[in-house]
Formats: sequence, structure tokens, C-alpha cells
Amino acid sequence: MDKIIELNPETAVELLGFQNNNIKMLTHIFPKLKMFVRGNEIKVTGTDADVEEFENRISLLQNHIEQFGKLTETDIINITAMEDDSFYALNQVDANVIVHGREGKVIKAITPNQKRLVESAEKNDMVFVVGPAGTGKTYTAVALAVKALKNKQIKRIILTRPAVEAGENLGFLPGDLRDKLDPYLQPLYDALWDMMPMQKLMTMMEDKVIEIAPLAFMRGRTLDNAYVILDEAQNATSSQLKMFLTRMGKNAKFFITGDITQIDLPKNQQSGLILADRILRGVKGIDFIYMDNKDVVRHHLVTKIISRYESYENEVEEQLRKRREEREAAKHSEAPGNGSD
Repeated sequence: MDKIIELNPETAVELLGFQNNNIKMLTHIFPKLKMFVRGNEIKVTGTDADVEEFENRISLLQNHIEQFGKLTETDIINITAMEDDSFYALNQVDANVIVHGREGKVIKAITPNQKRLVESAEKNDMVFVVGPAGTGKTYTAVALAVKALKNKQIKRIILTRPAVEAGENLGFLPGDLRDKLDPYLQPLYDALWDMMPMQKLMTMMEDKVIEIAPLAFMRGRTLDNAYVILDEAQNATSSQLKMFLTRMGKNAKFFITGDITQIDLPKNQQSGLILADRILRGVKGIDFIYMDNKDVVRHHLVTKIISRYESYENEVEEQLRKRREEREAAKHSEAPGNGSD
């Protein structure tokens, strides 16, 4: 029997291995079969039973790559030697693992609030995640989106940010509009690059399966069958955030992440994230997750930096409060009828 097995283009390179080393290994595991590789196809010759068994194992190997992002020699030995799917199932027992990224990197919820975010995403269609830098707000949300896409629960991922200047001047950046906007969107690219091979990511972006765009580009759209993440939402005005939230279509999940201690809007504009917290809290289907310093998963100094800034800002706020009270007391004492005769 001759059989041509067509490989999934997204897993073919990893499955074949460097210079087809994995296929050479498979020829030793299946000595009764003759194999010939051409592009993303494997031509197999042998008895019906042997070819069918080989095709089944290739399917399991491809599933393993899709799930874990890599394929080692040990994986090949275990998957081809097992009598049932038990080995493949054993690799999925950690409930905290959200997705496996590039080269098998395990991406999981680590802190209690990150785990709360994962649980909330299963129960609610709109989740606000508010907290300081380094708490994994965006990273966890992107991981959940990638997982949903891999599991075919949605058809696309849309990531967006307000293009608000944090002390820099957008107009003086070099290049065309895309070149000017890309630096604002770079953290979203970074998260995705951690979670899928570069070639696969580029293909999905070209096909609009994954879209990264400034918040202004969301106006007038209806976002169906998608995981949609608004990052840096503290820099969206109330009208911008309302516009974004009302883009929600069928079979969509919205994540809104932000840090209300780092608002770059002009002083005369209120953050839409702060207002949404007041207006939407308690609405069924909408949840708010509040992260704090204990959720910081970056360098240990980040936690200390955040704590020191919080202490300083509290001191300044206390000084301002005392000055306001002193001014009010002074006005009261100077008011007619309050002075001594």
C-alpha cells in the first residue's frame, strides 16, 4: 500500500526536524515502512496495517506540536511506543497551564489574581483587569486568546491600544503611519512572539486572523467570533472606551487591561477606565479583576519600585489634603461674622 500523508504546514518543520532528522528516527521505529519526504508530504509504502498505524502516530505527533510548540526525540519515542493515547493525555494535567508557547515554553497563571482572571474568562464575556505594571495583565489575556484560537473557540484575535503619547511626540517619529504606530503596539507583538512560531504568527497576521491596531481603528466595526483585548485602557477617554465596548459582537470575549497609576491623558480629560469601573461594576457578565504588587512577575525590583512610588504619591496626596483643609479653615476664619470684635 502506498499512502501520501499531507502534513499541517504549521507543524511540518518541527515534525520533520532539522535536515529531516525526525523522519530518519521514524524509519528506525517503523523499519517495515519505506518513507519519502517531499515538501509537506510524506509518501509511505508498506502493509495496510503498518501504514495506518504510522498515519495515526503522525497525527498524534502533530497534535503534540500544536499543543506544546515543540517535539523532542523523547516525545517521538513515547508517542510512537504507547499503546493508547495515555501519554498525550498525561501532558495536559496541569490545570494552571494556559497554553504552550514557542519551543514548548509553559505559559500558566502563577499568582492568585492571575488564576482569578483565567476563571473569570470562562464565566464572563467581558473582563476588566486593573493593576500596576508587571502583573501579567496583558500577557495572561493574550495567552487566553491564543488558547481559544488554538481550540477553535474563536476565529480571530484582535489586540488594540490607544496611541497616546507618554511624553514623546508621535509626529516626529520617522516613517509612515504604520511605522509611527508600531512602537505603541510593540508590547502586544512581544506577547504573541512568546506564544507562537514567528512564521505562523506572520501568516496569521497577513490573513487577519490576528490583528493589532490602534484603538481609533475600531470605530464603526462589529467584532464577532473574536477575543478582543484593549491594552493600556487607562489612556482611553470615556467616549473612546464606550465606543470600544459597544463593538462587541456575537461569540466575542473582551478583555480591558490598564494601570490607573500611569495615565498619560491631558489633565482635563478623565480616564475612561476609571469611569467604566464606576458605571459597569456589578453588571452580570462583566467582571473586574484588581491586581496588586503581590502579582508582579517581573524583576523583584519592580515590586519595590511600585511600592516606593505608591508611598510617595500617598505622601503628596496627604500634603495636598492638609493644605486644602488649611485654606478652608483660613477662609472660614476670615468670613464676615467669624472674626473677633
